[in-house]
Amino acid sequence: MRHLTLVSTLIMAGIAAPAAADQVDRHFDFGQYRDQLLSAHSQQLFGFEAPLAAASTASIDAATAAANPAALVTLARGLKAQVVSAGAGLGANIDMMALWPNDTHPTHLIVCNEQGPDKPGVQRVSLADGSVETILTGTKSCDPAHVTPWGTIVVAEEAGASGSLLEIIDPLHTTGVMYDRASHALTGADAAHVAYRPAVGHLSFEGVGIYPSGVVYYGDENRPSNGTGGGAYFKFVPAVPWTGSGPISSLNESPLVSGQVYGLRLGARRDNTDYGQGSELGKGAWVEIGSSYDADLRAAAAENGLTGFYRPEDLNADLKAMADGKVRFCGNNTGNEEDDRNWGNTICVTDGTLEEAAANSATPEVRLFVAGSRAIGMMDNMAYQPGRGNWVIHEDRDAPGMHGEGYPFNDSIHVCLEDGADADSLSDGCVRWASLNDLHAESTGGLFDASGKNYYFSVQHNVTGHGVILKVTGWK
Repeated sequence: MRHLTLVSTLIMAGIAAPAAADQVDRHFDFGQYRDQLLSAHSQQLFGFEAPLAAASTASIDAATAAANPAALVTLARGLKAQVVSAGAGLGANIDMMALWPNDTHPTHLIVCNEQGPDKPGVQRVSLADGSVETILTGTKSCDPAHVTPWGTIVVAEEAGASGSLLEIIDPLHTTGVMYDRASHALTGADAAHVAYRPAVGHLSFEGVGIYPSGVVYYGDENRPSNGTGGGAYFKFVPAVPWTGSGPISSLNESPLVSGQVYGLRLGARRDNTDYGQGSELGKGAWVEIGSSYDADLRAAAAENGLTGFYRPEDLNADLKAMADGKVRFCGNNTGNEEDDRNWGNTICVTDGTLEEAAANSATPEVRLFVAGSRAIGMMDNMAYQPGRGNWVIHEDRDAPGMHGEGYPFNDSIHVCLEDGADADSLSDGCVRWASLNDLHAESTGGLFDASGKNYYFSVQHNVTGHGVILKVTGWK
C-alpha cells in the first residue's frame, strides 16, 4: 500500500519511477531521482509547498530595496517574508541574533553588528515596531549572540586572535555602554550590566553552543595558511557548573567566570599519536589547554596539535539530542569557493551525555553531515528547526567573482533533513528555500522561535546601506 501511494504521488508530480530490475535504463540518474523525490514531498518533509529550483540571479537596486526590503529575498512557494526592522539606525552589518527573553514569547531581538569599534556593536530590536536601541559600542566584528540558560546574553567578536567574549545581563535596560578592546574596560551608566569573559580565551568567534551546565563549544574562524591547520574547535568547562532553574541576579553568578578550556584533537586515541593532517573525522580527545585563562587559543591550537578545519563558522546544538540528555552539535566549515573550489562542509560532533560533557569524560566524535558542492557551498550560518528537527544552512559564497556557466548567482538558504536509519551519517537531503536578490548581500544570523514556524534572519551588506532583518512565516 505504501509503495502504491508513493508511485501515485510520483506520477501526479510528473516524476517517473525507476524501471524494473530487468528493464533498468543505464542512463537512469538515481541522484536526480532522489532530488525529485525531495521536491515532490516538500510539504511532508520540510513544511512548505515546493523548493526553489535554482538560486536567484537578480540584483535589485537600492530604491527598490528601500521601498520594500522584503524584495531582497525570493522564497519557496508557501513561505512569506515580512520586515522586522530596516531603519537607518539598525547596524549596517547585522549578523547573529538572539530572541529575548526567550524563543517562546520573545519581545525583542538582541543583535550583533559586524562593524568596527566606532559603530554600534550590540543592539536591541523591538519585534512590535522594529525600533532600535544600542546596548554596547566598542566591539570589533561582533558576530555571535546567544541567550544563556541562566538568563543572560553572550556576544563575541570575530576579530582574529584578539576576539573576546562578553556577557550582558538585563539587556532591555542596558544602554550606551562603551567597551575598550585594549584594556577591556567598560564605561557608562549601565556598565555593571556587562562583563568581559577572559576565562574562555581569545580567538575569532563565530559558532558558539551553550549547554545548560555552562559547558560551551566554539570554533576559531580561521583558514589554513602556509601549512597551518586552519581553525580549531574548543570546549569550555566551568569551574562551577550552572545548576539553577531561573535567571541569575548578578553577573558574578555566571558559570563563565572561571573554568578550563580544552581543544579538539582527532585521531588521538591510538597512543595519543594518530593525529594531524588527514585526521578530520572520527574519534578523538579534548586536550587540556595549559593556562587557558585569557589565552590566545589560536596559538594554543598550533602548540597542542589540534585538528584544523577551513574556517569554522556557526554551530548549533541538536535540541532533540539535548532533550535526550546527550551532546550533539553541528557546525559549518565554510571553505573557499573562488580560489580553489573548496565548497566547505557541515560536520556534527557528539560528546557523550550532558553529565559526561561537564566532567569532560566522554570521547568526542566528528562525522560529516553535508558535503559542500556547487549546489550548496560555503556554508556559514545554521539553525536547528524545533519540531521537525531539520537544519537550515546559509551560504556565504564568492559567486560575484566567479566565472562559468550560471555565474554570478545569489547566496541561498537551504534546509537539510536529519540523517535517518540508512547506512551513512549524512543528511538525507537538502533543498533550497530562499535566495537573495542582491548579488553583494549575504543572509546571516538565522534562527527559529520555539515553534519552528517563524524564522528570523539578516540581509547583511545589502544594497540599501543599512541593516535589514526579515521574518519568514508559512512553515507547516
